[in-house]
Amino acid sequence: MGTTLDAMTGIIEFSGPVLAGPDTVRHGLWSVDGRLTFHRPAAAPERVLDGWVIPGLVDAHCHIGLGPGGDVAEDTAETQAFTDRDAGTLLVRDAGAVHDTRWLQQRTDLPRIIRAGRHIARTRRYLRGFAVEVEPDGLVEAVRKQARAGDGWVKLVGDWIDRDAGDLAASFPAGSLKDAVQAAHDEGARVTAHCFAEDTLDDMLDAGIDCIEHGTGLLPRHLPRFVEQGVPIVPTLINIATFPDIAAQAEAKFPRYAAHMRSLWERRAERILEAHEAGVAIYAGTDAGSVIRHGRIVDEIRALHAAGLPAAAALGAASWSARTWLGADGITEGASADVLVCAKDPRQDLGTLAGLKHIVLRGRPTR
Repeated sequence: MGTTLDAMTGIIEFSGPVLAGPDTVRHGLWSVDGRLTFHRPAAAPERVLDGWVIPGLVDAHCHIGLGPGGDVAEDTAETQAFTDRDAGTLLVRDAGAVHDTRWLQQRTDLPRIIRAGRHIARTRRYLRGFAVEVEPDGLVEAVRKQARAGDGWVKLVGDWIDRDAGDLAASFPAGSLKDAVQAAHDEGARVTAHCFAEDTLDDMLDAGIDCIEHGTGLLPRHLPRFVEQGVPIVPTLINIATFPDIAAQAEAKFPRYAAHMRSLWERRAERILEAHEAGVAIYAGTDAGSVIRHGRIVDEIRALHAAGLPAAAALGAASWSARTWLGADGITEGASADVLVCAKDPRQDLGTLAGLKHIVLRGRPTR
C-alpha cells in the first residue's frame, strides 16, 4: 500500500491559458500550499507548468473497489484508483462498491471519491456478489442503511433480466420505489438508478429519482419530464458498447432479451443526442470496475462527442459541469489545486486529453 501525502507546500505557476469554465479563459494562476489563486504570490515559484489548464476530470459512474467477481483486495482497489488518477480523473462518484472504501478518502495521493455504499437490487436479479439484495418490503430499510453509509448517494438497480419473463423487467414495484426515494431524501441523500429498459424510466421519474445511469430506454415521451424534474443522465457509453456481446451470450436461452439489448444498443447515440438537445444534463461515467477497465474517462468523453455532443459539452460532462453538479471545486480562488495541464485547447482537440502534460492533485504534481 502507498502512503498518505500532504499537499505540496510551495508555489506552482501555471503559465498557459486557464479554462476556468467552458467559455472562460483566464491568464495567471498559481498553486500556493495546495490552493489555487489568481493573485501572484510574492515568492518565486518552485515549478512553472506551461499548457492549457482545466479542472481535474470527473468519472461520475465508477466502481473503485469492485471487480468482475465483486469485492477486490485493497491493493487492487488502490491500483484502480491510481489508474484513474493517471488518466486525469481526480474526482470519482462511486456508483456502488462491496466493501467500505472510506480508507481511500484518507489518501491524498488518490482521487477524491464520493461514495454511494452498495448497490441495492432485487433478490437474484443482479450480478452475484455485487449488491445488497432485498424484496420490495425491505427496500426502504435498505435504502436508509446505504444512505447513512455513503456520502449523499444511494444506488438502485432499477431493472435486470427476469429469467421467467425472458426479458428486462423492473426490479421493484412503483409504490416501493416512491417510498424508497422519499426515505433517501429524508436521510439527506440523492438516489440514482441503473436503468436499461424503457418502462423503468417512467417508474423512476414518478418516484422522484435524482439521476439515471445508462438510460438506454430513453424515449421522446420521457424528455420533457427529465427536463422539468432536472434529472441528469450518466450514459456510460463505453459500457453500452458491450451490449452486442451480452446479447450474443444470451441468444440461445433468452432470445427476446437478446433482441431487446441489441435494439437498445442500436439507438444509444441517437437517444443521448436527443436528450442533450432537449436540455437534459449529461455527465460522463465509465462504469469501470466490473467489465470496463479503469482509466478510460477520455474514451467516454470521446464517445459522447461521437454521439453528437459538441466537444466543449462532452468535455464539460467530465469537468466543469460535473463538478458543479456534485458540489465540487473547479478552478476558483482558494479551491484545491486539482487540475490538468494539456498541450492544446481541449475544447478544440479532445485528443490532447490522452497525452496530458501534467496532473496536479492537491497541489502536488504527479507527473
